[in-house]
Amino acid sequence: MSEQVKYDAPTVEQEIEVISTYHLEEAASHVVPKGGFDYMAGGSGKEFTLKRNDSAWDKKGILPRVLANVENPDTSTSIFEHDLKVPFIMAPIAAHGLAHATKEAGTARGISEFGGTIMSISAYSGATFEEIDKGLNGNPRWFQIYMSKDEEMNKNILDEAKQDGATAIILTADATLSGNRERDITNKFVYPFGMPIVSRYLTGSGENMSLNNIYAQSKQKIEPSDVKFIAEYSGLPVFVKGIQTPEDALLAIGAGASGVWVSNHGGRQLDNAPGSFETLEAISKAVAGQVPIVFDSGVRRGEHIFKALASGADIIAVGRPVLFGLALGGYKGVKSVLEYFETDLKRVMQLAGTQTIEDVKNAQLFDMK
Repeated sequence: MSEQVKYDAPTVEQEIEVISTYHLEEAASHVVPKGGFDYMAGGSGKEFTLKRNDSAWDKKGILPRVLANVENPDTSTSIFEHDLKVPFIMAPIAAHGLAHATKEAGTARGISEFGGTIMSISAYSGATFEEIDKGLNGNPRWFQIYMSKDEEMNKNILDEAKQDGATAIILTADATLSGNRERDITNKFVYPFGMPIVSRYLTGSGENMSLNNIYAQSKQKIEPSDVKFIAEYSGLPVFVKGIQTPEDALLAIGAGASGVWVSNHGGRQLDNAPGSFETLEAISKAVAGQVPIVFDSGVRRGEHIFKALASGADIIAVGRPVLFGLALGGYKGVKSVLEYFETDLKRVMQLAGTQTIEDVKNAQLFDMK
């Protein structure tokens, strides 16, 4: 219990060398308290789907191309009104304060100093909108909502997110209750700090509360009318996050979604589900360019970003590697991780003979036997 009462989050701020983001997880496990690390790194059940998110990448290969007249690949792209220097953004993740004492404000500063991308702010943030806004320093942000059972409360939260500058809303639809996260159960994990954005509809601030308890106080019955409500009330583009089937993608679009977010919550919800990458191509074919597709879950290398783009995604969201970078170096570590992904993607693009992100989207992958 002592770990929950006094949580010693890392405080160091330093640039970090990123040889591989896989190494960051092991390094972070030595500086983050066990309960917090297992919450960040773990998945549900026996973690089949968590592992599948990684092994799924091996099903598709990238063809090296030569004589392609490629030099200094251009990673810039755009989504809605945002021009981005890279095709990846920060995924919405709860409780950055588990990784570092600066919480989401530290992540925001790292994103700001990297520049040219978007931060997705989770409603389960441990920092306030004001603290995050100061770190972002004018850089764009989207807001991920976990809906309250009280519609007026949802309106208040959406109003506040818009006032903070959110330019899109992310409705997480695959987390109406917590997955069977056995690491958290074993650790008797509870959040060591409050959640100022959602505390207004919780019985308690979020501090010393379990994820099960917090989810139980959120809205469980998520349906197409919720997408319609958020879109009409906010006047902002709405992504439905947690899409894993073509049927749900089309259902979301029909309900008014301006984008679909292909994700299995990093393997943290339904175990024995497929790896997220395994579902992407079929969803992309069904969507057929009607709306943008954001993809996350298991992204660790430039090759992964390339494969997801070539399989139909428009934007890739990275999550855990950024948190591990935050743990190891604060905002400077976040910036180091984002720079790694940028450099690694450019290397892959060069060797695959693709000059632009549009070239990557048109690249043909091959089936690995």
